[in-house]
Amino acid sequence: MIESAEPPAVEFSHVTKSFGARRVLDDVSFRIPAGQSACILGRSGTGKSVTLKHVVGLMAPDSGTVVVEGRHISQLSARELSQARQRIGFLFQNAALFDSIRVGDNVEFPMRRHTDLSDSEIRSRARRLLAQVGLERDYDKMPADLSGGMRKRAGLARALALEPAILLADEPSAGLDPITAAEIDELFVKLRDHVRTTLLVVTHNIPSARTIGESLIFLHEGRVIAQGTPDALAASEIPIVRRFMASEGGG
Repeated sequence: MIESAEPPAVEFSHVTKSFGARRVLDDVSFRIPAGQSACILGRSGTGKSVTLKHVVGLMAPDSGTVVVEGRHISQLSARELSQARQRIGFLFQNAALFDSIRVGDNVEFPMRRHTDLSDSEIRSRARRLLAQVGLERDYDKMPADLSGGMRKRAGLARALALEPAILLADEPSAGLDPITAAEIDELFVKLRDHVRTTLLVVTHNIPSARTIGESLIFLHEGRVIAQGTPDALAASEIPIVRRFMASEGGG
């Protein structure tokens, strides 16, 4: 990862998180410079999704600090946290759409809640975002009428509605065919390279990780056991890291 003179967009410093007797994150530290991308890899149950939830303030560390754009996220007031979250887009693994409203209304929802854009501007942006993810014909559909992969793409359009400085994505390739997954990867790369969106992506898809991630963070049993470029992790001396990078899906 190329270092920047700017403060990092996201920085974990010695973060530990436990649920009962189970320690899910164990002294986790990493930093992501603004405008760059990182993918979190590792086997299921190693704390990847929990890491994302700390960035957006859905969870707070038991110890250590999570700093997002210079602010200690767990120390913010409710109002400050709401403001911070407006600069963070979050694509949940299950897309988390509102099932009672149309796809287009889902994408418009953050703009209606957090911006002063006119109705026509909101509708225009929502349609443009849906077109970017290949859903230009699905504005008036209900989420129940979409396939799992289409729901994921609609969730991505909604995550981008406020033009976030930081985009978090939890398994964006899950449920997508290879062609659609590659199109989503291409959109992430454009966001990183042209809009300078900071990306933090949890994925099991090694081709996607190689495409998206300038840096990879490998979590195992709650600890970061490897960090670096995709090529560096592929050549790691740690067997589980090397095997994971050689696999197609990383199961």
